[in-house]
Amino acid sequence: MAGHNKWSQIKRKKAVNDNQRGKVISQHIRVIQTAVREGGGGDPSANLALKNALAAAKSDNVPVDNIDRAIERGLGAAEGSAVFETVQYEGYGPSGVAILVEALTDNRNRTAGEVRHVFTKRGGNLSGSVAWQFETKGVIFVASGADAVAEAAIEAGAEDIEVEEGATVVTTSATDLYAVVEALQAAGFEPESSELTKVPQTTTELSADDAARVVGFMEALEDLDDVQNVYSTADLSAHADSVAG
Repeated sequence: MAGHNKWSQIKRKKAVNDNQRGKVISQHIRVIQTAVREGGGGDPSANLALKNALAAAKSDNVPVDNIDRAIERGLGAAEGSAVFETVQYEGYGPSGVAILVEALTDNRNRTAGEVRHVFTKRGGNLSGSVAWQFETKGVIFVASGADAVAEAAIEAGAEDIEVEEGATVVTTSATDLYAVVEALQAAGFEPESSELTKVPQTTTELSADDAARVVGFMEALEDLDDVQNVYSTADLSAHADSVAG
């Protein structure tokens, strides 16, 4: 797998998120509320969806008070909270790269219209099935390139290790994510982030101009309030510096 591609993407996403702090927190709140309602309660040890949501919120430094209120709303203990549902959109972006969009919405028609507008305006095509081109994987980032990080991860069942820029990118199966995180913590390495994500099975190499168009396309989708995640088959590793947000 292209570890550099994963690392450049998370850096680009974090740069965008830093400029949109309020929206990032709001997105995490939605995910937490939905996980509580749909995943079986407010105990993360018995609700994997909530455990994933809390890990992602922690990675983005969402305040504990916001998290606690989101869980309460999900349990129905707070008034005035909207009910969100998960929707997915599939299509193709510039240069024919496959695009997978995950959203949480309380109004399907609104969200579909907004997503379709971005696809149409920026040269995409919101049609065709592309979800099969992605696999759900756990991805862990540790701000250390020490050999001991790789050793601990491999012993716990990691599938892939990439070391670059003084950091380690660990890829796991979806089911082994938290076992590997806990093994790293036990070895004295606290991950900078850990999340379930969609990883393309194959990627498309792009020119610098096409890479810039794809990144602009993805960022326009990410700017939509209802959109949680945008995945593509674009290999942006060769242009990481020029397309970083």
